[in-house]
Amino acid sequence: MSDPAPPGTEPAVWLPEDRFAERELSWLSFNERVLALAKDAARIPLLERAKFLAIFSSNLDEFFMVRVAGLKRRIAAGVATPRGGFLPRDLHEAILRRTRELVADQAEVFTTEVRPALAAEGIHILTWAELTGAEKDRMRSLYAERIFPVLTPLAVDPSHPFPYISGLSINLAVFLRNPSTGTRQFARVKVPNLLSRFITLGNGRFVPLEEVIAQHLDHLFAGMQVLSHHVFRVTRNEDLEVEEDDAENLLFALEKELLRQKVGRPPVRLEVETDIDEQTLDLLLAELDIEEREVFRIDGPLDLTGLFSLASVDREDLSYPAFLPITHTHLAEVETAQPADLFTSLRRRDVLLQHPYDSFATSVQRFIEQAAADPHVLAIKQTLYRTSGDSPIIDALIEAAQAGKQVLAVVEIKARFDERNNIAWARKLEQYGVHVVYGMVGLKTHCKLSLVVRDEPEGLRRYAHIGTGNYNPKTARMYEDMGLLTSNPVTTEDVARVFNHLSGMAAETRYRRLLVAPHSIRKGLVDLIEGEIAHHRAGREARIRIKVNSIVDEVVTDALYKASQAGVPVDLWVRGICGVRPGVPRLSENIRVRSILGRFLEHSRLFWFSNGGSPVVGLGSSDLMHRNLDRRVEVLVSITNRKHIAQIGELFDLAFAEDTVGWWLTADGWVEQSIGPDGRPLRDLQEHLIQVTGIRRRTKDPT
Repeated sequence: MSDPAPPGTEPAVWLPEDRFAERELSWLSFNERVLALAKDAARIPLLERAKFLAIFSSNLDEFFMVRVAGLKRRIAAGVATPRGGFLPRDLHEAILRRTRELVADQAEVFTTEVRPALAAEGIHILTWAELTGAEKDRMRSLYAERIFPVLTPLAVDPSHPFPYISGLSINLAVFLRNPSTGTRQFARVKVPNLLSRFITLGNGRFVPLEEVIAQHLDHLFAGMQVLSHHVFRVTRNEDLEVEEDDAENLLFALEKELLRQKVGRPPVRLEVETDIDEQTLDLLLAELDIEEREVFRIDGPLDLTGLFSLASVDREDLSYPAFLPITHTHLAEVETAQPADLFTSLRRRDVLLQHPYDSFATSVQRFIEQAAADPHVLAIKQTLYRTSGDSPIIDALIEAAQAGKQVLAVVEIKARFDERNNIAWARKLEQYGVHVVYGMVGLKTHCKLSLVVRDEPEGLRRYAHIGTGNYNPKTARMYEDMGLLTSNPVTTEDVARVFNHLSGMAAETRYRRLLVAPHSIRKGLVDLIEGEIAHHRAGREARIRIKVNSIVDEVVTDALYKASQAGVPVDLWVRGICGVRPGVPRLSENIRVRSILGRFLEHSRLFWFSNGGSPVVGLGSSDLMHRNLDRRVEVLVSITNRKHIAQIGELFDLAFAEDTVGWWLTADGWVEQSIGPDGRPLRDLQEHLIQVTGIRRRTKDPT
């Protein structure tokens, strides 16, 4: 670490042109780390390794549908502005090249490691030839009863144009011969979604659905000779572009765009089997209008997201140990045979939650459910970005509205890939009397806020929840997120003002406990970073610690580089994309970057500034990306409770400890650290937190 500069002196700042890492290639590095978990036989249970292969595929699908699609739009528009040292066309080539390497690596991991290991444990993914006679008979019956009736073979001839191939569907390209005329003909068969991708045969045996269909093509094309068949899959541009003239018409504009999305979306990737014949491939390339460089030949089954279906296999010995989230100590202390009274608990103190270790159901969900049922509650205000239509939170809001309470739901219907679901349950809320607001023109409402107004003997009191994750009980069991439950009047007044800004005409930009994008998060963080530089130069305690999913914002990154050059230690805990280059001489020698992946998706966003010995600490919904800081409504809240500040500090200490499993970003790329010098596995942060949370609950530790 650098020594403090003498008072009154400011070292020259050096910011070279190549100081930002390219974001798309950084994302591919993140997915490579996901793939590394599928390879890790020493630490990761076998069925979980299969799941990480599925996650890798799912991640890559979204990457191509959104990021690569957007890049192709820039190329088509003639954009020549370089990013991360790459021109758009060169970047596209680099992405395709690196993706091809990763996909080949994934196929090899599945074929040579995971699939044989599953077979050794009695879990078999089989070809048709490997089925027993009895199993083939069962599949013939299944085909006749459940599959054949929904298949729609589409032939291509002068009167039948090449059919539209929907994105991410698995298809069979079939060449046929008419025995009467000798003419050859092409047909496409879409593999339906009515059954699981891997059909269970019982006893841990599975067969791909397309294998069953392929074996019955002669039945599907009766009277024709089947010459060949090959599996293929297309990925299309699925990023919605909606013109937002005004908020009132936003819902209708989005619905119209969703209808248009079903056709006309250009392809961005074609996946085929390695043994596909050139005639079939040439036809697909011509009809889909896709370039050969965008073709991915895969040695093994296409679309390994189907491996998610192996979750149905009941093998506890091959999965992560069972884990049951625990009610937070401060919410359980008044719990008897009846659920705890959260309002009583929150009048005593703020509660800092960390999911999934602290139960979402007995904290955030109960907070909203209790508010809905409490006759003293007058109003509930709620932001909803991604949730499920059958969510207890939706039911609670409806119950509250039917009971005569004022209920406001700020619904973000532009949440990518959830647009249809969000529109459906937003309309359901409206039908039951909930006041639904569809966000603000030009901005996505991404903040995670809930506000309850209660009539109490002392007068009206507000209660609030401010979080880092969505109000979704399902993902709350899989995502690591943090949240603050509070009745602090300063914080809750700020939250009330945010809701007024979202639902009305109030033009709020200044708050006492909150930073709110797009107005103040970037500036607020840069001011705090510059404050650490000033503390360091004055010889006071200075340190910056940030946990986010992604960091690419150039203004914040440059501020962190300046802090590093001034001698301020900077620790960045980044799950995914990182545009910062740590450890570069003269630029970022005081910056460390860590990534931790595991059983739970690390999703919380935390901010820590030493502030000369009086830490400024916060949590919230915002990553350090342009979209978060400029095109979304995001909220960060200051944490004031000393024990909560200490808890977050301990979390950073654990994450950056040399004996914790994780990846370090170096000048040469990401380096995994999972084995200690003595050859023994290092501490798994998430498993450690499961144990610590259990100990706190059993001992009533108030931390």
